[in-house]
Amino acid sequence: MIHALLIGGLAFLLSLLLGRPTVAWLQAKKMGKSISKDAPSSHSVKSGTPTMGGIFIWATVAVMTLFTNLLIFDADGLRIEHESMLLPLAVVVTTALIGLWDDFGTLVGGVVRRGLTWRLKFLLIAILGGVVAATMYYGLGAQSVNIPWYGQVPLGPAYLVVAFLIIFSTTSAVSITDGLDGLLGGTAAFAFGAYAVIAFLQGQIFLAVFSFTVTGALLGFLWYNAHPAAVFMGDTGALPLGAALGTVALMTGHWLLLPIIGVVFVAEALSDVIQIAYFKTTGGRRLFRKTPLHHHLELLGWSEPQVVMRLYLFGMAGAMVGIALALSV
Repeated sequence: MIHALLIGGLAFLLSLLLGRPTVAWLQAKKMGKSISKDAPSSHSVKSGTPTMGGIFIWATVAVMTLFTNLLIFDADGLRIEHESMLLPLAVVVTTALIGLWDDFGTLVGGVVRRGLTWRLKFLLIAILGGVVAATMYYGLGAQSVNIPWYGQVPLGPAYLVVAFLIIFSTTSAVSITDGLDGLLGGTAAFAFGAYAVIAFLQGQIFLAVFSFTVTGALLGFLWYNAHPAAVFMGDTGALPLGAALGTVALMTGHWLLLPIIGVVFVAEALSDVIQIAYFKTTGGRRLFRKTPLHHHLELLGWSEPQVVMRLYLFGMAGAMVGIALALSV
């Protein structure tokens, strides 16, 4: 655990160091985000804030993973250990590129204005989900679930469907949560921290190191994303967060705990789903003032820092309960 925590601390420092020049570069390249018309009117002042801050989150994770958790230098030269870490690293790189492409469609004053359509984005995430599911099942031999107070239960080929749904739903839910300064960065840090502890308790030290690396990188990002944000992570940061979290959950076998550890992500996604279903079944009426949930809470009169801090509390509580349930297996 000491090693994993130290790597997380180093990831925080590296992210902190990379953040300032990255934010300056994004500003110089006019990578300012255009605020959606669906957001509360109070968000209009954020228009032009640099986006794609996920670049330095994942640059930190990639560097730290390569040199502390994958590549080993010894008397025999350079070799690769913990080959399974190639999976979350590949997931991060793939979804970061998808997010980068999509972020270009949200810029103001930029030269590129065409991003991904939602159909193409969902298709790409679905393809990724299928690849991760197949890799877990055929490559890593995963096919079970850990159930609190019961133990490990094999699922056989049904695992492929479950793993696909985990990646697709978690990636989508986490990206929906990105809407307020510091909200996704903090809640995701709690979730990865919880899975780092779970992985360590299982003896998967390499997975604990990866999870704490992501946690540290997010803490460094929050330095610049704290209200009022100097940079947004964009889909460049949000999509890989969800995909990596789903992958880590599958690798621990404790993916049943995702709705608890990621309770804020579930609430945000469900608010969207419920709103759409209610709107269609009632002929145009709305249950929430605006979705996702964080916008509804803003329109109830909560300030942005209040919304973020109160959702942090749920995120921390969910992480603690999730670890407790993992210990009961």
